[in-house]
Amino acid sequence: MAAERDNADAPDLIAYEQRDLLRFITCGSVDDGKSTLLGRLLYDADLLNDDERAVLEAERRRAGRAHDEPDFSLLLDGLDEERQQGITIDVAYRFFTTPTRKFIVADCPGHPQYTRNMATGASTAQVALMLVDARKGVLTQTRRHSYICALLGIRQVLLAVNKMDLVDCDAAVFERIERECRELAAAVGIEQATAIPLSALRGDNVVKRSPRMAWYQGPTLLEWLTTVQPLPAHAEPALRLPVQWVSRADGFRGFAGTVAAGSVAPGDEVVVLPSGVHSRIERVLDGAGDIERAGRGDAVTVTTRDEIDISRGDVLAAASSPPEVADQFAVHLLWMGDKPLLPGRPYTLQRAGSRALAQVTAIKHRVDVDTQEHMAATRLEVNEVGYANLSLDQPIAFEPYARSHVLGGFLLIDRQSNATVACGTIDFALRRASNIHWQALDVDRAARAAAKQQRPRCVWFTGLSGAGKSTIANALERQLHARGMHTYLLDGDNVRHGLNRDLGFTPEDRVENIRRVAEVARLMTDAGLIVLVSFISPYRSERRMARELFGEGDFVEVFVDAPLELCEQRDPKGLYAKARAGELSNFTGIDSPYEPPLEPELHLEVNGEPVDALARRIAQWIDDQ
Repeated sequence: MAAERDNADAPDLIAYEQRDLLRFITCGSVDDGKSTLLGRLLYDADLLNDDERAVLEAERRRAGRAHDEPDFSLLLDGLDEERQQGITIDVAYRFFTTPTRKFIVADCPGHPQYTRNMATGASTAQVALMLVDARKGVLTQTRRHSYICALLGIRQVLLAVNKMDLVDCDAAVFERIERECRELAAAVGIEQATAIPLSALRGDNVVKRSPRMAWYQGPTLLEWLTTVQPLPAHAEPALRLPVQWVSRADGFRGFAGTVAAGSVAPGDEVVVLPSGVHSRIERVLDGAGDIERAGRGDAVTVTTRDEIDISRGDVLAAASSPPEVADQFAVHLLWMGDKPLLPGRPYTLQRAGSRALAQVTAIKHRVDVDTQEHMAATRLEVNEVGYANLSLDQPIAFEPYARSHVLGGFLLIDRQSNATVACGTIDFALRRASNIHWQALDVDRAARAAAKQQRPRCVWFTGLSGAGKSTIANALERQLHARGMHTYLLDGDNVRHGLNRDLGFTPEDRVENIRRVAEVARLMTDAGLIVLVSFISPYRSERRMARELFGEGDFVEVFVDAPLELCEQRDPKGLYAKARAGELSNFTGIDSPYEPPLEPELHLEVNGEPVDALARRIAQWIDDQ
């Protein structure tokens, strides 16, 4: 059948819209033939436009291969770099249609470097087309992609054993790989796995049955794609409508979003989460105006009978069956960041229109994708999968990912680069999330500050070892104390003798070191004190995390800026000499980075100015604010 044209008449368009839609991905290891297989499928099924066929023929003549098969991968590998290297880098989306079904396919890269791209394609797919090279069998990347498919809710997989022509179409080879693939699918939690032996380059069992593999009696690839029925999603039938936009115009106030589950109609009783406020739906509108009911997948705007506070990221749910609300979860994570995941480091969680500050509080285990064994881990590196505890700074409405991909899936965003560093799925809420509540206290921060007649603050000194942080902080405390002010100095070395004596100097321990100290400093400011914190605190992300524990103007970052050469000359503890000699690892400035502040409140350049004068500058700045 020829590809449909833009000038199709109205009756055809109506029939076209009513056809079943299947979203699937192609995945597997690098050079297994994913792009070639899709190109061959489109070519043999006559699903190409004339200009695409012309490009294939022109490229074949240009390469001097007039009597060979066309290079079908050109239909999917659109980037110049992909064509030069002969690999898929980005996810290539392709739409095509047959008389009985329409398809959206995501051709995903197989190279480990682009695993994050594969996860992007898998996140919206219903089934997966997993390719395996008949010569190589199941590889590590095959196992990784299988695990990610299962993690992201894909429950049906077609195991396409490709390049059978290169193993003489041997049935024994196919049966061995089929058995191994089925065992893998069962191990990772994929419910249905169908195997087909084929050759993408030669067209065997792609659209037409192969006479060279008469021993195979199952469906061709096209037959399977057009007949497979995706397993029903484990979706909650009650209404779930995440609010993506609050629409205001000429007295109108509506709440726009896409129905994630159930349906919504005027008169329905709903609850707004996480606030828990109840109301009823007044109107339901689509792009054409008021409608009687909207169902799953419909983009709508709704209004409520009561004037209630509803914001972007809130969820409208059926009052009779609402989802849970929590702020701590057990989650599965696929780490995609170039830098490792460190527990305690702050990230931004993005999900269903909502954003929250998130921290991985503990990594329970890392998953070995080859064996599915649970391994002890204190960090996750790029492309690794782990199971962790996640804590948010605010409660959200959620459902386990197995029940709702919309309310149970999320992304983690690096707060400095805004890059996506992880995708994750919620398993369940931690029990302590619902058992721990803030206790109301009669004597608050303001009362304690008034009793001391001062404004509580956290003055955070950062800089290289030997820059003079502790010396300046000590001089500042002495000056403030002489003026009758109530202070406390938290020094990095002193704290490591007690509160943080269990922590070393790995990146993971450095993050936890700062997290604990920041929490202590916050408690001390709640007590009405001016807290001086003297820590190297080398990472901007942790200093930002500390700042966000405090109110506006209550956190003062002081960058004690001394050149590395000067710090090494001072070297009061002999640490630089040990680090240079290789006797001390993870030492800031030598084999561990220091990220200087970008916009500190005070930037003190150490250039011979007396310590007391530097301290007076800080005290004067505090007085002037």
